[in-house]
Amino acid sequence: MTKLIIQIPCFNEAESLPDTLVALPRRIPGVDTVEILVIDDGSRDATAEVARRFGVHHIVRHRRNRGLAAAFQSGIDAALAAGADIIVNTDADGQYVGEDIALLVAPVLAQQADIVIGDRGVRDNAHFGPFKRYLQRLGSGVVRRLARADITDAVSGFRAISRAAAQQITITTEFSYTTDMLIQAGRKRLKILSVPIRTNRTERPSRLFNSIPQFISRQLVTMARAYATYNPLRTFALIGGALALLGLMPIARFLWFWATGAGDGHVQSLVLGGALLVLGTMTCLMGILADLIGANRKLQEATLLRLHQLEERLEVLAGSGSSGRGSPHKRRTAA
Repeated sequence: MTKLIIQIPCFNEAESLPDTLVALPRRIPGVDTVEILVIDDGSRDATAEVARRFGVHHIVRHRRNRGLAAAFQSGIDAALAAGADIIVNTDADGQYVGEDIALLVAPVLAQQADIVIGDRGVRDNAHFGPFKRYLQRLGSGVVRRLARADITDAVSGFRAISRAAAQQITITTEFSYTTDMLIQAGRKRLKILSVPIRTNRTERPSRLFNSIPQFISRQLVTMARAYATYNPLRTFALIGGALALLGLMPIARFLWFWATGAGDGHVQSLVLGGALLVLGTMTCLMGILADLIGANRKLQEATLLRLHQLEERLEVLAGSGSSGRGSPHKRRTAA
């Protein structure tokens, strides 16, 4: 029995949610059960009531708005708890075509991928302006290098995730899950595929950011944090090496003047260079410490994954595997 759960993070989506729910497929080849999960991220409208009225199987409610990244993670946790074998994430604004969920799920069912990203065809998508197309291609190129994976549309929220992959992903950013998740998956050597999908035009402005500069700055911070998390030694070594190199420049200047007999008036260069060298050395030592912490984090992640797998085996042995796969109209509330 293969269970697919389609999760939809929502914040004040009572108006657009009905059309999105109606467009979702109820049957997909190779999938035995399709269920829908709505994450109400502290909405001030009737989002949860609309979801319940349209027969959504699972509703997770945040008492206050916690952001898209937290809503995505809450959905993943709830879907895993409900016994999902595959999780598909889509947006509530109807940007993605529900029928294309079958395209996302197919590579996971065939065990060809752990994560499948819906490629909106940014280069030729008529719904995107020229500047947005350029930014999307640039950002996807950066994420592709950081994740070491062939990713063509890094910020697409239309994606399918296998159960095994979902158990290994923990979103750490507070802004958006898209790039953080892909960099994590790439560094954990999960197989990521992109498949072309269709999109609908959406007139509603994004609620994730107020302006393009804000979006760019937050995504850069997210990518930098994710890269440093999985490459701490290299990151701190580069920073420390740059500081040390800068420190050598004023020291060399002082030595030049000292060799020519005029070093007395340039002691400040020696002090500045020495301070930069010490700072660079300390930064490199911090990189070694961060690398050791990273190794400990990997051990904890591996232990947690084995614990999840052990729990699932115990449920199967106890005969509760099938009964613990989520009941209709299940409701949960998160803090």
